[in-house]
Amino acid sequence: MNKPVGVKEKGVKMSQHVKLGQKNKKGQVYTDIVDMFNMPEPPSFLTGSEVIRDAVKVASIDLSVAYPITPQSEAAALIGELYAEGYLGDYFRGESEFAVMGQCAGAAFGGARVFTTTAGPGTLRAFENFPMWAGARLPIQVCVTCRGINSPLTIQPDTLEMYFLLETGMLIWHAETAQDLYDYILAGFMVAEQPDVHLPIATCCDGFFVTHTKDTVNKVPDEVCLPPYDPYRSPVPCMDMENPPVRMMRDPFVMKSNYISYSTHASWQQEVRAAIERSRKHTIRILGSLVETQNTDREILIVASGTAVSQSREAIRLLEEEGIKVGLVKLKTIRPFPHAELREATANAKAIFVPEFNLSGWLAREVKACIPNNERVHAGPQVGGGMTMPLEVIAEEIKRYLGIPTETLASRGS
Repeated sequence: MNKPVGVKEKGVKMSQHVKLGQKNKKGQVYTDIVDMFNMPEPPSFLTGSEVIRDAVKVASIDLSVAYPITPQSEAAALIGELYAEGYLGDYFRGESEFAVMGQCAGAAFGGARVFTTTAGPGTLRAFENFPMWAGARLPIQVCVTCRGINSPLTIQPDTLEMYFLLETGMLIWHAETAQDLYDYILAGFMVAEQPDVHLPIATCCDGFFVTHTKDTVNKVPDEVCLPPYDPYRSPVPCMDMENPPVRMMRDPFVMKSNYISYSTHASWQQEVRAAIERSRKHTIRILGSLVETQNTDREILIVASGTAVSQSREAIRLLEEEGIKVGLVKLKTIRPFPHAELREATANAKAIFVPEFNLSGWLAREVKACIPNNERVHAGPQVGGGMTMPLEVIAEEIKRYLGIPTETLASRGS
């Protein structure tokens, strides 16, 4: 049972904060996220950008800062409409992607729940801020609508930027569908803001494949919303320059070369990584698991994340028609990486295929680093620069491994 607001416990004044069941100024009822997910409305048919807007509408967000870059610009504009309707505390446009992330940090330092969006080159321009967010333990959520970052310029989907995010100290989740994106945005705040986690989170989706296509989505009622962020549950003080980690920004730690400086920075990096691992239990409580599995007793498995999962499902269906049995492991989270779950799911597999929407094969490397006998891992197929990944290409890769003669997709038009 909740204690009355402001009551003292063991001589410490508790947070002056709202409780579950109370209403905000829009009449929405603050509700536990698990209860929210158990009260879906009739299905809606929405683009991923519209899904971002509708998730933000019930997320009790204090501030969103926007800067246009395809393919997240539409979502940012829709969030501005929510501000006009009174569902956000504040909203404005930043001067650049880098400025946006600095402004988000300032608001989070002051105790606000903050949400923003970015993509591709915008992610890279903003990049310096992300490890700063993590080191300062700011639970900001950024929705990364992945697109190509290479030259020549492209606005098409490519997940290479996720590779660069892996060691920032952020939580990283990868949505397969618009439904995932909606759920992950809401769940992301509730996990990132836990006192034993309190880290930024990158909620990623594949641009255009998710943001600009329509899908059936089960939303929660607009009459409920997440409990607001309580900055007094933070493991570090807000805007207190006499306490770590903010104190690390002062001259004694930045400018000095001595054991105290080294040890402070090294131990704090270890703590950030430990906090990522501590997020597991909170994520499992809300999302049910870090992975989703299908027929993992089979000798051939596909391991994938994002929309590569959707293409893999269809490839598996094609292979089934030819009598080839293949299982599937969908990774929901990349940080924390589901090491134990993946080892268990792949224990009986003789061959593991990792299709990816990038040419670097970063997910295959993560999988290889995780499991024993990693020669079983086949990195690919991989596509880059915004190419689609036809399900026939995934099927061909598996059939070649099995020694089954197959006509390549590229030769079929000749």
